[in-house]
Amino acid sequence: MPSGLDHIVHAVRDLDAAADAYQHFGFTVGARNRHPWGTHNRIVQLDGFFIELLTVAEPEQIEPHRPGAFSFGAFQRDYLSGREGLSMLLLASSDAAADARHYAAVGIGDDGVFSFARQGTRPDGSVAELGFSLAFARDPLAPNAGFAVCQHHHPENFWSAAFQRHANGARLVIAAVMVADSPTDHHIFLGDFTGLRDLHASSIGVSARTPRGDIAIVEPVSFRDQYGVDVAAEPAGARFAGLRIAVEDLAVVEAVLQQNGVAATHHMGRLVVPDLYGATLIFEQGMVR
Repeated sequence: MPSGLDHIVHAVRDLDAAADAYQHFGFTVGARNRHPWGTHNRIVQLDGFFIELLTVAEPEQIEPHRPGAFSFGAFQRDYLSGREGLSMLLLASSDAAADARHYAAVGIGDDGVFSFARQGTRPDGSVAELGFSLAFARDPLAPNAGFAVCQHHHPENFWSAAFQRHANGARLVIAAVMVADSPTDHHIFLGDFTGLRDLHASSIGVSARTPRGDIAIVEPVSFRDQYGVDVAAEPAGARFAGLRIAVEDLAVVEAVLQQNGVAATHHMGRLVVPDLYGATLIFEQGMVR
């Protein structure tokens, strides 16, 4: 079963503008990559986790959904037709085929494994071969939130200490935060998706504590209370709203944001930037290792 958070997709309409915004936040952002099915991305790496800034750049290349074949590109296209934001969360996998079989057995996915390869660029400019296998899962109560696992076939060519050095001191993912009017409606799916049976439930929502980061589902009022940002739940169900990131020193983050004219607020010991292309980024100190 999956071992922790691997990456989150931040779907945007203008990829380079979004990358510039992340750079103004003090992140190191990778070069543009192209997928053969019409999406392009740029990567922000943390320790064992990355943010995938993604856009639909060649819509004519998008393959439609078919029975037994979930289309990653079509999902992102449809998501962007109505909004920008955090569209999909992927967990790390050591065996995507086994995870696909598990998802089929518990009734949350029947699309098998989607494998692909592309070239990546190392910090020194050299080209490296990359390969990935994905297995998708679906929560029928959250049609605008995507879920999958990701198996890296050449992790030594993907992860880079140089790309993980950020001017803002960002180090680790703490949690992906979803909002829903009724978080407990998603309890069973969350357990099936993560393979965790010991979920944490409280008055403010439900969460899965993976070996690398949590998945938390809270009510909109709880999101506002914790992070000081008003967000609305989707009529269709749960959606991704925020990403919590551990940093070495909040003062460093604040200095970078002020230098670049980025507005942020302090809330309950956190530094919060709302509505970054539909996402809330939440910086927290003291959880780096």
